Amino acid sequence: MSQTFIADTRIPSSILTKSAQGATFLILLQIGSRALTFIVNQVLLRYLTPEILGISTQLELFAISVLYFARESLRVALQRQQLHNDDSEPERKKGSKEQGKTAPRIEPSYGAGRRAQEVVNLSYIAIGLGLPLTYVFAKLYLRSAGPAVLATAYIHQSLNVYALATFLEVCSEPSFAVAQQRLLYGTRATAETFATLARCLVTCGMAIWASKIGSNLGSLPFALGQLSYAIILNAVYLYNIYPLCSQANFSLIIRPLPRTSNLVLSRFSSPILTIAINLYAQSILKHILTTGDALLIAALTSLPSQGAYSLASNYGSLVARIVFQPLEESSRSLFGRLLLPQQQRTPSSTKVGPSRSEPELRSLQQATSYLRSLLHFYTLVSLLSVSLGPTVAPLLLRLIAGPRWTSTAAPAILAAYCYYIPLLALNGILEAFVSAVASPSQLRQQSAWMLAFSTAFATTGYFVLKVWDLGATGLVLANAINMVLRIWWSWGFVKNYFSGKGVSWGIGEILPRWGSAMSGALAAWGLRVLGNDFDGGVKDFAKWTGVAGWYGLVL
Repeated sequence: MSQTFIADTRIPSSILTKSAQGATFLILLQIGSRALTFIVNQVLLRYLTPEILGISTQLELFAISVLYFARESLRVALQRQQLHNDDSEPERKKGSKEQGKTAPRIEPSYGAGRRAQEVVNLSYIAIGLGLPLTYVFAKLYLRSAGPAVLATAYIHQSLNVYALATFLEVCSEPSFAVAQQRLLYGTRATAETFATLARCLVTCGMAIWASKIGSNLGSLPFALGQLSYAIILNAVYLYNIYPLCSQANFSLIIRPLPRTSNLVLSRFSSPILTIAINLYAQSILKHILTTGDALLIAALTSLPSQGAYSLASNYGSLVARIVFQPLEESSRSLFGRLLLPQQQRTPSSTKVGPSRSEPELRSLQQATSYLRSLLHFYTLVSLLSVSLGPTVAPLLLRLIAGPRWTSTAAPAILAAYCYYIPLLALNGILEAFVSAVASPSQLRQQSAWMLAFSTAFATTGYFVLKVWDLGATGLVLANAINMVLRIWWSWGFVKNYFSGKGVSWGIGEILPRWGSAMSGALAAWGLRVLGNDFDGGVKDFAKWTGVAGWYGLVL
């Protein structure tokens, strides 16, 4: 397996193939998990009130916050570690053979087992952070919760179960890190699929059972579902990763590394720790910007409004989570492999001189072409979102969620979300590029800008919720402004990066044709006219399908 891995990091075409396979696995995983979640949500909506859904959203935010701060920066940093070691290994082996050294003497320091043990050791930092973070965030949640939340049935038990589930999920990081390093996307897909299935079955089963016996369990079904997710996730990862330990000579328990330079406490790679620390400082601001809407709406609105916003945002972000998120994750790994910053290359893997080698030029061209094509694809999807979504999505929500939710703000929020999705997609892929190739100083510069963006978002959010009283729909506007600012900075970074490499980069290369844009405006007008007489009949859906199909052909 290690030989295949080395070959993939040295041949750009193989990198693209692995990235495409990984993106496919992750997209299929998202489709499967979201389909299961969607089905369960349709069942739960018949048994839950907006208040309970709002509380479950708060608990989910608690879990997401702990997981994000415990592991996200390390995950991104470890994606850089892979290419650094793999590129250097063949050259080191080659040099050692020329000097008459035997391979066994090199393997403990630079072999596949060493690389795997490095990522395992580093992943224990996430576990060490996970326990105190779980405790601190749980205490903060109880202190900030309002009387209506604290009066909910089983709220303390639900929080405790969520805390246990969150820490157990963090404990799966050593196995996840090995799977990620070795590009075992199938293992990850299997683990998350079975875990998601368990969560859906437990959550849905508990909610239905409580309704049948007339018991009010509050948000406890969601907590037990999350606990089952964490248990199954760990079990499947261990089942698949543990057998590799003996094959590649590493352990899933933290242990000292063979003595080399750039080690901290004989266990942690100093260069990766430096990157992780810079990313960690940035992750605080990024998390505030990413989940800031949930934080603001939890603090400044009622539970029914929180439930309506949760429902609309969950449906509205389905495309982002199913398609865009897997593409961002696989693209970040691809950019890191193709465009590793010059200062991170070892002398043996970098040619000295004013001109780059042919493999480096080929990698640069492939990365540029890939990013342009992906951004162009995103703009086409954006046209569909803004042309068809605002009219179609609220009417579909009426059919899916039932009449209970049509009287809430959810339809209006969902319509506004369709304009926000394109910004979410563009920002995601641009920031994936930045996080993959930026130097520590550039990451600190980005963090400084994100601090300014966080202030702008918080100020805008307060005005739309409290001063202008735009409600949750106004919060989508605040999110959109935040995304525009982040896109502006990331776009400037990408442009400067390619300009420094002698590659032209302009916005005209990713924009759709004018004919596509005009057709989108015509399709949007046609759907609004048809929506005025919508009654949910078969003829209405046939008309909608005709308009959407025509526009799809035009694109």
